[in-house]
Amino acid sequence: MAEPLGPVAAIDVESLGYSTLQGGAEYGSWLDERRALGRPLPPPPATEPVLLAREGEVLRITLNRPERRNAYGTALRDAFVEALRIAVLDDSVEHVVIDGAGSSFCAGGDLDEFGHMPDATTAHLIRTRGGAGRLVAELADRVEVRLHGHCVGAGIEIPAFARRVVAGPDTRIRLPEVSMGLIPGAGGTASVPRRIGRWRALYLFVTGAELDAGQALRWGLVDEIA
Repeated sequence: MAEPLGPVAAIDVESLGYSTLQGGAEYGSWLDERRALGRPLPPPPATEPVLLAREGEVLRITLNRPERRNAYGTALRDAFVEALRIAVLDDSVEHVVIDGAGSSFCAGGDLDEFGHMPDATTAHLIRTRGGAGRLVAELADRVEVRLHGHCVGAGIEIPAFARRVVAGPDTRIRLPEVSMGLIPGAGGTASVPRRIGRWRALYLFVTGAELDAGQALRWGLVDEIA
């Protein structure tokens, strides 16, 4: 359904599918298992979840929760979105560089926040209007993302919207949502197929297989290893 649509509309379609699966038995079983282990518990508060630096026409955005491998939780997501809005509103920002502090670029959604949303409608609104993927897609021609370490779930779904993605040699990419009874929910069904085609994207979505930097480059999921 999403293939012929623009990125924003495609994200809407993805979120409707994601919301449907959140009401399914598979996701429910995964959540019950975590709750039986005493989780999910809300993560600790973040002081500076995102760092900003401006050098002339370049805006650098650094994901800054290294103690959680920059998991895409509420605090980091909201700060990331606010940072991207600077470039949307300020035409003098000609280049946006996004990277991550610590050992990994982004370990995907913060699993300790799963199951805390009050209802599916609110979750859909936040995913589609409050997520970073839509803004990276809007700013794509000005955005470069620099990956390293683990790039899981949202950690590759959002970068794949950018015009240029540079991976460190240690980059490891994975889309593990199938193990939770879900599909990518941060824009991956819109961004990843547009880079590598529907069959390779489906392979990643269905198997949760890991790609190293070399394979990601050969497939076109990243543009350079550096």
